[in-house]
Amino acid sequence: MRRGFFAFAFVSLILASQVLAGDAEIKAGQSVIDGQLKALIADDGAKAYSFAAPNVKQIFPTVDAFMNMVTNGYPPVRKPQSYAFGKVEQTGPGSIVQQVLIVGPDGKDYEAVYTLQQQPDGTFRITGCSLRASNSLST
Repeated sequence: MRRGFFAFAFVSLILASQVLAGDAEIKAGQSVIDGQLKALIADDGAKAYSFAAPNVKQIFPTVDAFMNMVTNGYPPVRKPQSYAFGKVEQTGPGSIVQQVLIVGPDGKDYEAVYTLQQQPDGTFRITGCSLRASNSLST
């Protein structure tokens, strides 16, 4: 009986730690997105670029190239009026997909879906972002 209780307690502890680790990873990912959006709003290209993962930096090897891509391809992300975190999914160990609901500079609603990957040093970096006009109706 006692052995069964300890086994149950041990399994419960492991499951609880996995849930907490997931919450910590999600918060870390959201912090990275928030940091990049704040840097973009502040016109701090170098800081915004610092949140990009190596795969993004390989495609856009300079801050100027990165900022040009964001400015021309993602105006709502570049200068949001406001933003809030939506749905999040942990797709695997160290992998997060995070929805961000954005009010763009044009006052319209957008949905940005960020993918993030934990790096070897433990930090999360943005590996991609897709943007689309939101299907919700503004009032």
